[in-house]
Amino acid sequence: MPGVIDIVCNLFTPDTVSKGQTGLDDEFKAQIRMPEDMRGGISIEDYLPKMDAAGIERSLLIAVRAGDIRMQGGFEIPYADVHAICEQYPDRFSGLAGVDPFRGMQGLRDLEEAVKEYGFVGAHLYPHWCGLAPDAAQYYPYYAKCCELDIPIMMQVGHNLIYSRERRLPSVARPITLDQVAIDFPELRLIGIHIGIPWTDEMISMCWKHENIYTAGDAYAPKYWPEPYVHYANSYGKHKVMFGTDWPVIDPGRAVKEVDELGLKEDSKKMLMRENALRVFNLPG
Repeated sequence: MPGVIDIVCNLFTPDTVSKGQTGLDDEFKAQIRMPEDMRGGISIEDYLPKMDAAGIERSLLIAVRAGDIRMQGGFEIPYADVHAICEQYPDRFSGLAGVDPFRGMQGLRDLEEAVKEYGFVGAHLYPHWCGLAPDAAQYYPYYAKCCELDIPIMMQVGHNLIYSRERRLPSVARPITLDQVAIDFPELRLIGIHIGIPWTDEMISMCWKHENIYTAGDAYAPKYWPEPYVHYANSYGKHKVMFGTDWPVIDPGRAVKEVDELGLKEDSKKMLMRENALRVFNLPG
């Protein structure tokens, strides 16, 4: 099978860690059993061999905008930083533009520049950092801009953990809140990442109801994916599910190995690991 596409990858380097651009504190790193020797970050040069060993051809790298930058605990990774990596490794990384709905028209101009000038292939949203559910009015200009630019937008749905004790965030993004968005923007490709746990059935329901809603199995090791989610990816939802790691939360080698152990049909596995991402993000195949 041609190389895997990882649609959820974070920039977790010594530089982003030292600048506080990851949003992860030591307690969270311990909670997810992150190895001690990588808690200070992994350089891109050291991450590429991990991708190679796992058979990952391309990763979508997030230029995170974690809510209102003016609030304590808010942070961002500049679009230009992700663009520089994508320029250096154009066959391995593509950029995703983080959305901060509190930046007004400048945020919309930034998103357009990221796509038209930097070649970013999608947008990314953290509803919990914004304290606003996905169907909040503040996001609607960004949804409209994504339609105009013909790019998908992914967002974390389901609950969120305590990533940093500095700022504890509410779980505002149940998958059902995508319902009205999909109705209002039938042209918009919406991706609910992180499986929707603990409301996985809601995530599946939204994908089943709306042709423009997709999901990604990321942030949770595949051997722990809920059985209904695995069944959906292996049957009537095989065209709707994509693969991601949410690196550094899940190691790419572990994620790919555990997908191999799920016993998926070959066509379902190809769609999960590559084909759906190529289609939804208009990636070079």
